Amino acid sequence: MRRTTTTISTETFELANFRWDNLGFDHVQTDYMYVMKCSNVGEFSEGELLPFGNIELSPSAGVLNYGQGLYEGLKAYRKEDGSILLFRPKENALRMRLGAERICMPSPTVEQFLKAVKHTVFANKRWVPPPGKGSLYIRPLLMGSGSVLGLAPAPEYTFLIYVSPVGNYFKEGLKSINLVVENEYHRAAPGGTGGVKCIGNYASVLKAQSKARANGYTDVLYLDSIHKRYLEEVSSCNVFVVKDRTISTPEIIGTILPGITRKSIIDVARKQGFQVKECRISVEEVFDADEVFCTGTAVVLSPVGSITYLGKRTSYNNNGIGVVSQQLYSFLTNLQKGVTEDTMGWTVPLN
Repeated sequence: MRRTTTTISTETFELANFRWDNLGFDHVQTDYMYVMKCSNVGEFSEGELLPFGNIELSPSAGVLNYGQGLYEGLKAYRKEDGSILLFRPKENALRMRLGAERICMPSPTVEQFLKAVKHTVFANKRWVPPPGKGSLYIRPLLMGSGSVLGLAPAPEYTFLIYVSPVGNYFKEGLKSINLVVENEYHRAAPGGTGGVKCIGNYASVLKAQSKARANGYTDVLYLDSIHKRYLEEVSSCNVFVVKDRTISTPEIIGTILPGITRKSIIDVARKQGFQVKECRISVEEVFDADEVFCTGTAVVLSPVGSITYLGKRTSYNNNGIGVVSQQLYSFLTNLQKGVTEDTMGWTVPLN
């Protein structure tokens, strides 16, 4: 692919020849991926950058037969001067270690994880979109790649990172999305793996999500599997409910993912004077909310325009963006992109 160069401010950087204005949330093949292996001794070998391509797995690999695998998602952003920032990569490293412990896998150390992320982004730096055109999505994978027939942890593990430039996750962009509450299917149950980023958590939402989209909704809002009354999360996002100066979000009790964007929004909101509650939220409470929004690495923050529950549709802000949603979105994205000073210590320059 032909390469182009762009000059912003005083720094010139190389960009892939790509139609950046048409960037969506689809996989775009980049140049390199990072791979390292771990035997059952529990220590990972030195990783290496390889040209992006297919990997070889045994048909009896633990990840294929028993779903022993998890993944992370984080982003890199290009600043106006051409330099590149990572957003809270240590949080992803720590979350991967917790998830790996839950499903009996060794995990890279925080230092190994951060080194691998930096190497991968640097090797693919021409694929980090220009400022304002998107971000570079970073996908670390940890999987049981060793052969196993009986139900047991795999004897070998592979840690792999690939990247892809992305635009908005939802086609609506920052425009409001429309959710439908799901009553029949549940995303997770107490004692299960809903609180870790396990690969099996996501296949289970596809049926309800497909049904919702066929009926004109953007995504699904799930309820708890015990009482079938309390909000949990959207298919791949955490959810927040705004009433006056109070922002509520479902508490972390093992059935929802402890999102890093969720955590960041909580800190940002408190810094800006909002009262934030992590608690049980009944589905009836959304009827009286001023705003509802979703957060996640992929979506960042998406305002909710409507929620439909048992045929009743509740709309917010005339399907526009609420004041609180806009305020939090602007603060966080300006921080991620290096537009405002990072007083939180969350961004990591790629050196």
